[in-house]
Amino acid sequence: MAHSPLFEPLKLPNGSSLPNRLCKAAMEENLAEQPGQYPGEKLFALYDRWARGGVGMILSGNVMVDPSALTGPGAVVLQKGTDLAPFRKWADIGKSGGGQFWLQISHPGRQMYKSLGETAVSPSNVALDLGKFSDLFAPVRAVTVPEIEAIITRFADTAEAAQDAGFDGVQIHGAHGYLVSQFLSPLTNRRDDEWGRSLENRARFLTRIVEAVRSRVKLSFGVGLKLNSADFQRGGFAFEDARQVVEWLNGHGLDFVELSGGSYESPAMQGNPQEGSTGAREAYFITFARDIAKVADMPIMVTGGITKLASAEAALEHDEAGFGVELLGIARAMASDPDLPRHWRDGMHADAVLPQVGWKNASLKGLATMALTKAQIERMAQGKAPGMGGWPVKALIADQVRAAKRAKRYRAWRSA
Repeated sequence: MAHSPLFEPLKLPNGSSLPNRLCKAAMEENLAEQPGQYPGEKLFALYDRWARGGVGMILSGNVMVDPSALTGPGAVVLQKGTDLAPFRKWADIGKSGGGQFWLQISHPGRQMYKSLGETAVSPSNVALDLGKFSDLFAPVRAVTVPEIEAIITRFADTAEAAQDAGFDGVQIHGAHGYLVSQFLSPLTNRRDDEWGRSLENRARFLTRIVEAVRSRVKLSFGVGLKLNSADFQRGGFAFEDARQVVEWLNGHGLDFVELSGGSYESPAMQGNPQEGSTGAREAYFITFARDIAKVADMPIMVTGGITKLASAEAALEHDEAGFGVELLGIARAMASDPDLPRHWRDGMHADAVLPQVGWKNASLKGLATMALTKAQIERMAQGKAPGMGGWPVKALIADQVRAAKRAKRYRAWRSA
């Protein structure tokens, strides 16, 4: 495997080098310790397992910039004034395998569960439409301009804290229907002020966050972005918009842009936009990514559906002009086989086998698929082999029970 493009080092714009082109992409873990939503023994065990797997970069699951706005009841919170001791331990563990460890920093906006007992904010008062599952989510109100400025500052505070704790960088989450993505999409951003209407105005929130973060950290500290290539919803944020936003972000000090897609309403990140052949599903954002690489001054990373060595190598192939993807994100495959990169490096043509859900209801299927992956993550956090996550119904119920317990502990912490 010595000649595989996957295992060539990559120098990032900040001057640091990744030992290879494979990244453990972010997944929702919900394993924070209470009180305080800190990383603890479960996350330490999980990331020790991933660090030994051979990736060049590890991205954490969502780390929240605001304790009142969580993607899930077990989400980690890092803000100004947070005790950094557990974060320093987490950073050391994540880097112990020789790769870099970055925190993905995020704000959920309207994609927040009602069980947390908070009111969600979004660019406009547009609630999630998940049919009969819509009432699982918190009530939504439009965010005020002072709140917008405060959230931008929070992203910068969290990035600075991550730097102080010893992480190699942060990735701003601007995809999957979370708050930054909500500002970008005309479906969720119906504002008529400087933060809405035109794409330039809708992108202002993201641009200001990037600028605020970059101004607060060292040039050697990594700053990345996760961006939807498209929302996969009629009238939403489209591929042409993504390409324009990346062009506007040239010169802003980003070290890579990861392209994904979808939201809770259209879960393209789980492989739903192309339900055709296996080959079509593998690296299903790759066509978008190669096109965007032509206008980007930073490396492009693509995540979504990679389980096979041949698909991974094909995803890194460049066109005749030399444009292409430089980094490959592996998410659910790393929950099924945390050693997959090492297997590939050692010449084992191993394929990760992902748990599948054959249900017809797309929303329920998406929730069950996530529950199976979370079950695998829970097992690794307990020091066990990941397995296949069990039965979909059982995994879904167990995930709901765990979430209810964590939500109760979170509400108690917030009220205290």
